[in-house]
Amino acid sequence: MNRYKYGQLKSYNQVLLISAVLLVACNLRAAITSVGPIIGLLRESLSLSNGSIGILTSLPLIAFAVMSPIVPKISTKFTNETTLIAGMCILSFGIIVRSIPFIPLLFIGTILIGVGIAISNVLLPGIIKERFPNQVPLMTSVYTTTMSLFAALASGVSIPLAVGAGLGWEFALGIWIVPALVGIGIWVYFVKQRKSADEVNMYYVKADDSKMWRSPLAWQVAIFLGLQAFSYNALMTWLPEILIDYGVTSESAGWMLSFNQLIGLPASLLVPIIAGKFTSQRGIILILCTLAFGGYIGLLSGESYDVMIWSVGLIGVAYGGLFPLSLAFLAMRTTTAMQAAKLSGMAQAIGYSLAAIGPVLLGSLVDTTGTWTFSLSILLFVTVLTLIVGFGAGRNRVITDDFT
Repeated sequence: MNRYKYGQLKSYNQVLLISAVLLVACNLRAAITSVGPIIGLLRESLSLSNGSIGILTSLPLIAFAVMSPIVPKISTKFTNETTLIAGMCILSFGIIVRSIPFIPLLFIGTILIGVGIAISNVLLPGIIKERFPNQVPLMTSVYTTTMSLFAALASGVSIPLAVGAGLGWEFALGIWIVPALVGIGIWVYFVKQRKSADEVNMYYVKADDSKMWRSPLAWQVAIFLGLQAFSYNALMTWLPEILIDYGVTSESAGWMLSFNQLIGLPASLLVPIIAGKFTSQRGIILILCTLAFGGYIGLLSGESYDVMIWSVGLIGVAYGGLFPLSLAFLAMRTTTAMQAAKLSGMAQAIGYSLAAIGPVLLGSLVDTTGTWTFSLSILLFVTVLTLIVGFGAGRNRVITDDFT
């Protein structure tokens, strides 16, 4: 069985591989971030409580946590490309099912979307480590920036499509099957360009390696990923509702969520590259967590429109950098593609288990208290924890140092 190295691929295959990776990245957030701005429509149409909405938006994260340790095993058996295509097919089917206005199908479709995205979430860091061993920070920044760009687009167009164009929330959620189908098409074409799918097998090893689970650094990377994802996903779910309670229109709230993600694009692009130039990333983590903390203070301090804009912007820059940095750690804290795959499976299982708590907790708190004060205070606390754990994950170490 041959093992292709990225440098051995012909130039047309190099371009094709980069395009395939970016098309997958287009689908990693859009189907999720498109929900936040239309929560009010879902709640009214299907009579859902904030707690139920919180559960709905946490289901993809639960799917991430459950699937993450399993995906490397599946890809070992069926090849990386075949597994990716299967994941994109599951995502597409989930988008269709979720767009049917029936509560059980809404939840089932959301779970399927989570499963489909989880497969790509786990595979892409290993692909980058294997195919672009000398450009890990650059490729991480490119694919996370693409992911964030489509996430912002999804947030911004949900209300205009559902309300402005009169197409309803079903269409606003269902439209994201288009990039998913395009992604399937290019990966099928990519596989057909090979003599055999085995030629590009990623050779993932089992994700349940006990040594990985005994590494303090691996746990710090996993918890760092989880804490930033806790805050990010809670915010993607509830930021429009917070702003609407402050008097912003639903359409403006959707575009402010889009602005939150767009303003973070430079950070998504630059932070992994800058991080790769330093042996320690603690200073970067300090700056980003300080920005997030300042943004939450701004949201807590008043309802001034200017303050809201600044706060949303600061938070956007912070998580625009924290998310790709947490993904870059999966490669930067390992020495081989196999080790990166194992850390990816472990970190995303732990991390997204933490992240799934965020939307439910914040939604339940506002149902109980009638105010967003307690929810925003929790996000402040989690930001401090992110900084503390990040100082451990950002050290100049790799996993194998824990056992030497």
